Amino acid sequence: MPAAARDLENRAENRAVIVIPALNEAAAIAGVIERILDDAGLVEPLVLVADGGSTDGTREIVAEISARDPRVRLLHNPGRLQSAGVNLAAGMIEADDRAWMVRVDAHADYPPNYVSTLIAEARRTGASSVVVSMDTKGEGAFQRAVAAAQNSILGTGGSAHRLEGEGRWVDHGHHALFRLEAFETVGGYDETFSHNEDAELDLRLGKEGGRIWLTDKVRIGYHPRSTPGALWKQYFSYGKGRARTVLKHFTPLKVRQALPLAVAPAVVFLLAAPFFWAMALPALMWMAAALSYGLLLGVKKRDPAALLSGVAAMIMHLAWSAGFWRQLFGDRPDPAPLERHEPLLVRRPAAP
Repeated sequence: MPAAARDLENRAENRAVIVIPALNEAAAIAGVIERILDDAGLVEPLVLVADGGSTDGTREIVAEISARDPRVRLLHNPGRLQSAGVNLAAGMIEADDRAWMVRVDAHADYPPNYVSTLIAEARRTGASSVVVSMDTKGEGAFQRAVAAAQNSILGTGGSAHRLEGEGRWVDHGHHALFRLEAFETVGGYDETFSHNEDAELDLRLGKEGGRIWLTDKVRIGYHPRSTPGALWKQYFSYGKGRARTVLKHFTPLKVRQALPLAVAPAVVFLLAAPFFWAMALPALMWMAAALSYGLLLGVKKRDPAALLSGVAAMIMHLAWSAGFWRQLFGDRPDPAPLERHEPLLVRRPAAP
């Protein structure tokens, strides 16, 4: 390889584009940008904030930061969804300029040297994607109850990126870093997905031979929904997204995903309980199990709010189950456009 091409490749291998999909994140956006750029290991970083039409001042804040810091740019995301914003940003990157893309969520907390650590992990392992674990943190009583549930098997069913553990190869995790070439080759996110677009992409990435590394070097902090209604809406959408993934790829559910499917039918069976009492047993058993586990979590954590983690988990289970069945038998989209995953970019050859 000529020296000029080798130098170009080495330069790209140390540089990343950081994409922040945003919609009405005025309270958090400046802090997230500052934390991400406060990284001693970064090499000529580029932060692209893909705004989906904020009306709370987010765009003005980013524009002001961009005016004084050329490393930060504001993009208009007409698709509004996070998936569309990330795809838009990926499609704007010079093909031989940066090897990595890092997805950052405006409503999460990030540790020091986050991006440079991800790049180091990708280079060390040869992974196509590096994903991270999440520590859910709550402030109010209900948020703390949700956090306790989401940080345990009660709310996650043992999902690898929700629990502590050593670094390992996984089939899915919370999206953090991609090798741009791998992301573009599989066509990026399916923009018809508003939820579960990350797991759906990971399926395609695995089919193309990509490998996903769950790092134990960094973890992010996540703030859950603070009201029962917001939590229900979120998990109802998660269930619909998972159903769409199943319909698209005809993939079987894991045990931890299949078990909650019984929750919505069990609750429906309660309607028949006045006529046949045994119909109430499935729902009563589920309620007893969730509430009992929640009480144990509360005692273990010595947090009165965590005693309600069983209630929070019940909302999550029922909403996810209801959303899945609704999508499966109700809102079934035309599958035709979901099958098209053309590469996002035609990569230019490196300079000779």
